[in-house]
Amino acid sequence: MHISKDVLFRELEGEAVLLNLESGVYFGLDPVGTRIWALFPEHQLLSDIVQRIVAEYAVTEDCCAADLLTLVESLSREGLVRVS
Repeated sequence: MHISKDVLFRELEGEAVLLNLESGVYFGLDPVGTRIWALFPEHQLLSDIVQRIVAEYAVTEDCCAADLLTLVESLSREGLVRVS
């Protein structure tokens, strides 16, 4: 997983806004989504991100994995990340 080079990220009070400079699309993240975004550069495997989120938040592994896949699909569809 790689963050696209044309993406700007700004965090304000625990939430984030992403801007795809190429398409002009804005994307908002809640606090958990913002934490996940921060983990992308550190972890190439989604399973590693799931383990970190499960350790930090009161969420089951299955629920976290499903929600993470949904988020990644949305980010990918908007050109904000590339999944390899």
